[in-house]
Amino acid sequence: MAWFRRRRSQTGSGPSRREERNAVTAHLAEFVRSRPGVEAYIEPRTTVTPPTVLLVASTGEWTRRRVADPDVVHGLSRELNVPIYDVQLTGYPQRMRDWTARQKAAGRESATDLGSSGPA
Repeated sequence: MAWFRRRRSQTGSGPSRREERNAVTAHLAEFVRSRPGVEAYIEPRTTVTPPTVLLVASTGEWTRRRVADPDVVHGLSRELNVPIYDVQLTGYPQRMRDWTARQKAAGRESATDLGSSGPA
């Protein structure tokens, strides 16, 4: 019966999980290297989204990426020497909200223009 056969992997159908994880790690590392005073905030899993990590620079600029497991973020924060906080305990930093408000006032109304929150 076809119902019980294993699905064939679709080669070439997109990046593998490892490639995606490497791309996310590279993006976060580049964000930390290119901006001063970066802090990491872990956002919990919701019914709609997986856990995410939010990096916020001292200027308020931010980027958000999905992560498979919050433990990955702890390892990455040690590797990049970035402090890490639980957003449920600390809330979002005011500088992030201020930066987003400045971007909106400057005419960037699209949510995709705010932060560096591109595809994860």
